[in-house]
Amino acid sequence: MDKYQLNTEVTKFLDEMNHPLRTLIELMRRVIMSTGVGLSEGIKWNGPNYSLNGEDRITLKLYPPKQIQMIFHRGAKVKEQPKERLIKDEYSILTWKENDRAIAAFKSIEEFEQNRWQVKEVVTKWIDALR
Repeated sequence: MDKYQLNTEVTKFLDEMNHPLRTLIELMRRVIMSTGVGLSEGIKWNGPNYSLNGEDRITLKLYPPKQIQMIFHRGAKVKEQPKERLIKDEYSILTWKENDRAIAAFKSIEEFEQNRWQVKEVVTKWIDALR
């Protein structure tokens, strides 16, 4: 079993929110943190945010409440675009916005579960690309 620590402040924030897709959000939190890539969980942009060494890397966008978006990024500040996508492999869950920004969106636990292996791989490769 993977060892990881969910942030109690994030849990409290979500408890107060009473989001209709809360179970999906919790599953996503656990999968992200179970990758073992050293992410810290916090709250930013009104949702769970995952950073490495103080640099924002993944954010869950919770609104509108019909789906949860997992946004892969390099932080809030605009940076020079890499010539190629940060992850070279093709993943059906990703929609690329820039070479350093991609989104995976899920509407249900079932949809997420069908793609769990892709999510874990993408999280790991995203963080490895930004080390």
